[in-house]
Amino acid sequence: MNASADRPPTWTFLTHHARVLVEIARNPEARVRDLAGRIGITERGVQKILADLHQAGYLSRERVGRRTHYSLDLDKHFRYPTEAGLPVRLLIDLFIDRDVRDSA
Repeated sequence: MNASADRPPTWTFLTHHARVLVEIARNPEARVRDLAGRIGITERGVQKILADLHQAGYLSRERVGRRTHYSLDLDKHFRYPTEAGLPVRLLIDLFIDRDVRDSA
C-alpha cells in the first residue's frame, strides 16, 4: 500500500486566490459559504481573499437584495513579475467554458 496516497497533497498549482477567481467566474452570485465548500477553506479565508481581490481591483461587488453579485475585471493583469503582462482572463479561460462565462 502506498502511504503517500493516503496523505493530502502538501502543495498545489493554484493558490486559493486563483481558485476563488475561478469559482466566481463560474457563479458570480455564489455565497461565501458555497465558495468555501468548493475550495476547501474556511468562510473567513474566503472573506479575506475576496477583500484582497476587491482591494486590488480584480473584482467588484454589488448587493442585490440579500445576495452579493461579483463582477470580475478579466483584463486586469497578473501581479507576479513574470506574468505581469498577461490578463487574468487567460487563467479563467483555462477552467471556464467560454459559453458559460459569457452568458453569466
